Amino acid sequence: MNLKEQIAQQLPSWRARLQKLVKEYGTFKVAEVSMAQILGGMRDVKALVTDISCVDPNEGIRLRGYKIQELLELLPKRPGDDIPFSGGIYYLLLVGRVPSYDEAMEVEKEWKKRQEVPQQVYEVIRSMPKTTSPMTLFSMGILALQGTSIFARRYDEGMKKEDYWDAMLEDSLNLTAKAPAIAAFIYNYKFRQGQIVQPKDELDWAANFGHMIGVEDPNYYDLSRLYFMIHSDHESGNVSAHATYLVSSALSDIYYSTSAGMNGLAGPLHGRANQEAMEWLLEVYQKFNGVPTKEQLAEYAWQTLQSGKVIPGYGHAVLRKTDPRFTVQLEFGEKYFPQDDLFRLAKLVYEVVPQVLIQQGKAKDPWPNVDAISGAIQHHFGVLDGDGNGPGGFYTVLFGVSRLLGVTANTVWARALGAPIERPKSVTTNMLEQMVEQQLGVKLREESEQERGC
Repeated sequence: MNLKEQIAQQLPSWRARLQKLVKEYGTFKVAEVSMAQILGGMRDVKALVTDISCVDPNEGIRLRGYKIQELLELLPKRPGDDIPFSGGIYYLLLVGRVPSYDEAMEVEKEWKKRQEVPQQVYEVIRSMPKTTSPMTLFSMGILALQGTSIFARRYDEGMKKEDYWDAMLEDSLNLTAKAPAIAAFIYNYKFRQGQIVQPKDELDWAANFGHMIGVEDPNYYDLSRLYFMIHSDHESGNVSAHATYLVSSALSDIYYSTSAGMNGLAGPLHGRANQEAMEWLLEVYQKFNGVPTKEQLAEYAWQTLQSGKVIPGYGHAVLRKTDPRFTVQLEFGEKYFPQDDLFRLAKLVYEVVPQVLIQQGKAKDPWPNVDAISGAIQHHFGVLDGDGNGPGGFYTVLFGVSRLLGVTANTVWARALGAPIERPKSVTTNMLEQMVEQQLGVKLREESEQERGC
């Protein structure tokens, strides 16, 4: 397999680089950690390594050093398609260079060989009420594959440490190959009488997702390719990526690890944000019985903020400009369905809300992120997030399928480079107070009998 050969060729130099850093520069200080960072979610603490992607505050996501717009031009496309097929982005994430058409297609062929979903996965999902959250079903579907883990079997057989990455790659290819079919079945179980739709040989990995949920539209095939690319990775510090990395550092296989990551992705402060952004758009649309005027929208945005709520889809932990992932979706909508009402509303929000947030003066980043428009574009093609019978959240499953590409690539490389189990040191509040007292000569509080620290 070309993927294995390409990774294996790179490993000696990568391992040598890391060994040199640890051996010769192990005491070099990378970052000072402030009290606010310790107590504020470790924000901006430089304590993780990934070469798969990085987020620049002024440029947005770079996947293996490439901007999204660059990848849309450089990655191979099938004849007649506007958006590169997903085998190319996965090759890039794993190998680190833009593949040829044949190399990208090899990934697609590997996925086709591995795409059949075991019957027990469908049975596990069907055993749950239809009102179950789509993300719960997705996490369970992934875990239902754990018994097929090549890594777990080979580890029990005494696999050598230097071969961990090979087994992890096999599991990662198997999981990513099956993920669109699992997601499609969850959609069909909740919204389409629960049928199992088999993929078509002539369609690529992303396009087959559209086929399996009944959206037989070439434009939606391109949207799926775009969506899966732009959501694939976002550094390793976000919750889904870090949870996957953390669990896999204990040598848990890819199914245990990514299931944990998907559980994190389901949270309102992470992957569920696209659901909330969509709900807010629908709320505005219903209130005004259509697309409001700029003045009406500005007033409603102020009402939202003054009620103590946020406007979903606006602001970002790292970015300080419009998210390029928002921009490429906006361009997609303008090209294919500029008159769609909900798309027009999302575009109007982009024109109005940042100025409201700037006037409010609280937001460090008043610009839209990827979530601000993704739901509106899915909605145009009739793809549902929820139906009112139980929680929504299917758009987050789409996010999850995408994110599997990035987190599995990171996990393969973590095992290839011998990343250790993650085990940061904790301190007590009492310890922090004592540090301040000793270094600054102030008295913060009296130590109580019940709280003696460690």
